[in-house]
Amino acid sequence: MRSPILRFLAASLLVTAAACTSGPSAPDDSTYVERIDAWWAARSQSFLETTDPVAPDQREALLPLPYYPPDPTYAVPAQLRLSERRQVVEVPTSTGTIRRMELVGNLEFTLDGQQMSLGALVPAGTGQIRDLFVPFADLTTGKETYEAGRYLDIPPTGTGLYTIDFNKAYNPFCAYNQAYECPYPPPSNRLKIAVRAGEKAPGA
Repeated sequence: MRSPILRFLAASLLVTAAACTSGPSAPDDSTYVERIDAWWAARSQSFLETTDPVAPDQREALLPLPYYPPDPTYAVPAQLRLSERRQVVEVPTSTGTIRRMELVGNLEFTLDGQQMSLGALVPAGTGQIRDLFVPFADLTTGKETYEAGRYLDIPPTGTGLYTIDFNKAYNPFCAYNQAYECPYPPPSNRLKIAVRAGEKAPGA
């Protein structure tokens, strides 16, 4: 029979191993809200420093960018299920053209107690992936948020484990300037919940 000390050490090792393999989790540190606020402040400032996409005569109405109060529960762990091959999909855009994208895989996660997934895309012909492009719509789309959906840019990882932070969901440039061509979220990326995180409709 093991001694109480050996049993304690074994249990401790199991807990440590589980913690090391559980993957990303929702942020809970006290600086999270401040960091998201700073992220949006910097994005608004970048729009002030150029004429695109927000024209100078629209800045008073559209800036600073409106967004929901930061909520750590909208930063969720996810796992990327890679496609066996990068399927080329034709994505409609706001100008009526078609953009060819490749489906890298599906990000699987739980939000609001529901199992969900979002397709992660890259431009067709991409070699080295620098960002996963994740366009999505939800039940706020066209009501509280931009009618054509919102975007997430997620850096790739070597583990397949990710954090999807909807607090950084942003509007495409065509929300402010119709001269831009913006891909629409594919049907598979239309969530059946209201994601009240990230950017609101322009001028909200």
